[in-house]
Amino acid sequence: MKRTNNGWLAAVAALAVLGCWHLGEVREGMLNCGDTWLSDNYLLLLAAALAGSGLCGWLFLRDARRGTWASGSGGSQGPSQNALAVRLARLGRRLKNHEWELTDLYPLTGIFLGMLYLMVLPPLSAPDEISHYISAYQLSSHMLGQPANSEDGHVLVRARDWVLEDVHKDYAYEEENGYLIKKRQEGEGASVVLGSPLVEETYRILREMSQGRGRQALPGGEKADGEEMMAASAYPPVRTTPAAYIPQALGIALARVLGLDSLWLAYLGRFCNLLFFVAVTWLAMKRLPVGREVLFGVTLLPMTLHLSASFSYDAWIMAWIFYFTACCLHLAYKAERVKVQDVAALALIMALVGPCKIVYAVFMGLCLLIPVKKFGGWQKWFLSACCVLGAWMLVMFLVNGQTVSDYVTPETENYISWAEETGYSLGTLRDQPWRCLRLFVNTIAWQAEQYHLSMVGAYLGNLDPVLDVPYLLVVLFTACLLLLSLRKPGETLVLTGVKRLWIWFLCLSCIGAIMLSMLLAWTPIGSKVISGVQGRYFLPFLPVLLMALKNDALVLTRERNRKILYLMCCTDVYVALRLYSIVSMRL
Repeated sequence: MKRTNNGWLAAVAALAVLGCWHLGEVREGMLNCGDTWLSDNYLLLLAAALAGSGLCGWLFLRDARRGTWASGSGGSQGPSQNALAVRLARLGRRLKNHEWELTDLYPLTGIFLGMLYLMVLPPLSAPDEISHYISAYQLSSHMLGQPANSEDGHVLVRARDWVLEDVHKDYAYEEENGYLIKKRQEGEGASVVLGSPLVEETYRILREMSQGRGRQALPGGEKADGEEMMAASAYPPVRTTPAAYIPQALGIALARVLGLDSLWLAYLGRFCNLLFFVAVTWLAMKRLPVGREVLFGVTLLPMTLHLSASFSYDAWIMAWIFYFTACCLHLAYKAERVKVQDVAALALIMALVGPCKIVYAVFMGLCLLIPVKKFGGWQKWFLSACCVLGAWMLVMFLVNGQTVSDYVTPETENYISWAEETGYSLGTLRDQPWRCLRLFVNTIAWQAEQYHLSMVGAYLGNLDPVLDVPYLLVVLFTACLLLLSLRKPGETLVLTGVKRLWIWFLCLSCIGAIMLSMLLAWTPIGSKVISGVQGRYFLPFLPVLLMALKNDALVLTRERNRKILYLMCCTDVYVALRLYSIVSMRL
């Protein structure tokens, strides 16, 4: 006889109580600013959060005693036949019997939580999101066959969309060469970008924009024939591969084709990025022979959700590194042999990710986990390695050749503009190695706590310390990830011995590469620690690092993956509700 686990009802009830608690804070902010609609919006958010949490809980915990859902921990998970008819038949049986595998639950959970964070943390509020938005806008113009840049290189946007980067209309404009540009004014300050900083006024602006009131276009934004003019953005695009902005650009292009306003344009771009992240990560989960629950857990960290539901290319990097890791582990421990299409996939992923963050090239080393015999001999292994490494080097040369050349030239003087000081260079590393080593040691000793906090969820928004996850919840998320990474009863260890050490070495090398890159690009010569390193940079390799922690010394007596993951989901929901209340009181 089936026994239904109703623990999700208690979880939803607890969320309802906590949600009502924060409703008082929202009402306090409402009384201070006079925006009575704040509480109405919060109640709608709370209702959606409770409904989504209840559905996820029912799917995660239903019939848990019988274990009708596979955990995805073992190497034998997943269909063994490739026939489409067999796959459809198996899917039909699972749906009929309410038998959902762990990976089947991720798309629903990822989209639900991503949408929650997308609404609470509005457009352009994520780290460097304004530059990522401009980069995606530039690519959307190329997709539509329209002019993307002005004569001086500035990205062209629709006149109505300038409101996203100048919400108060602080700038004056003039027409030049058929498009609008910002007038040059003495002593002018920077304009206010939507969501930076994220305060109660941001929600008010979003409400006005949704109602079509007052913030939709620049003066003189139409030509004589009624066609909308373009305006030159004041923000530069990111210098990287345009491929990193394909999902966001597709959303922006769709909004432009349909003639939608700026708000729809911003949310469609973000939503397409979220869909891409969820889709590629889901494919990675399906292909992983081990550790699916660990990858699931990493995707539920607040920082991961925030980045995946933004314009940031971090979603692109994380998704493809997750999939690259899954491909390598699949070929190493499950596939019978390495095919040509497998090598092509690994080479393509490295070509897509390399120009975004050169430091993640370290993870090409995961390919060394694949036995040479699966390639058919050393000759084919060497040819495959040349294809993967060659694809990465070719794209790096085409996209970032000049930047890399500047950094690797020891005699090049490095100037850090934000600090208005001279920075470190490779010449400094060569001439003063002990000083640089001391800088690395100090950074690890003094900044490790900050890296941990910011990796999980501190400093959400545009590195805003007010928009954070409480420390106790950071500890809870960390404990959940560690529990997911422990060996379960009956689970066979795969990553052991030298292979485990190799993965740890790759992760440590990647951390060192991240620190080195920020030492050269962001650290002034007078700094006592390396500046610019953020915990979110560690997210792409966090899953494989946790997978390598499984051992025989610590073994859980019972598998509780679903309960742990659902606890993380509920915690994410609470974090979103709390963030809304914080912003509502932030006048």
